[in-house]
Amino acid sequence: MAGIFITGASGMIGTYLTSSLLQKKYKVFAVDSKPNDFVGTDPNYVFVQCDITDKTAISDFLDKNQNEIDTVVHLACTVDNDIDSYVTDEEVKKSKICDKFLYRAALNARVRNIIIISTTQVYGVQKGREPIRETADTKGGSNYVDMKLASEKALQKELKKTAVMPVIARVAPIYTSEYTQNLRDKIYDPKDDVAFIYKDGEYGFSFCCVFNLIDFINGIISIPQGKYDGIYNVCDTRQITAREIIEHEREHQRIGAVIQKSMTGDAIKSIVPLGKGKAKCDYRYFDPATIFSNWNIDNTKAQRISTFRWTLKNTK
Repeated sequence: MAGIFITGASGMIGTYLTSSLLQKKYKVFAVDSKPNDFVGTDPNYVFVQCDITDKTAISDFLDKNQNEIDTVVHLACTVDNDIDSYVTDEEVKKSKICDKFLYRAALNARVRNIIIISTTQVYGVQKGREPIRETADTKGGSNYVDMKLASEKALQKELKKTAVMPVIARVAPIYTSEYTQNLRDKIYDPKDDVAFIYKDGEYGFSFCCVFNLIDFINGIISIPQGKYDGIYNVCDTRQITAREIIEHEREHQRIGAVIQKSMTGDAIKSIVPLGKGKAKCDYRYFDPATIFSNWNIDNTKAQRISTFRWTLKNTK
């Protein structure tokens, strides 16, 4: 069975993906700046510890194992997997350094598939009510969005005249039953240290259960090369409402008082947690004035690859 090379293998997404691949008897080649619990426990797991910008170590690792590696899954430099939510200029620089050599090194090692993680934040805030598809315009404006758009373009440029087909997964904010920080960002006011809701909380946002992402990546790996290349929105099929988030956090005893907020413009703006000047660096910055904007990401294209069966109710 073909081998899979994972960057950012010790992060949250990398850990779940590694576990899934090893269970399916794939050979996993992995790199991260920190070790993980798989090292030394499975003969099908080969790990090298180094920084993602270490061109020599990573290129040599790919070259050494080129006869066994079929697919590269680039998870490094991804929020919720490898980097902090405060995306500094240094992180942007690190990502660019990595992109500059990683894709070329993968081609030199004759891999057949390259999958990278991007973000649905590239679409910005949408005013219309149409589902947000992969053909929607992309918008910069934050370090993380600019970094991911640059990574997308670098991959497409590198592979333009090759037989290798890129897969770009624009992933909505990740969650599991226990990791709910991205969900809480939409219903929590850190200034007053309290959760809030408008009316009955039936407004919602697009998120992605980490297991839906893992199923999608597994689906891409298992199909013939190039059959499903391109850009995909990877997210739950249905939005999660503010009310569902609050009920889930209450059930797990992670939330206290919840106040009902007024729907007037001034009241909404009053709960902005950070100065807008910080929006450029902080991945978690959320402007409550946009709370009723269109956050409905369409995953119809990605449903050709996997079922997206996981929801907030059945995840673990």
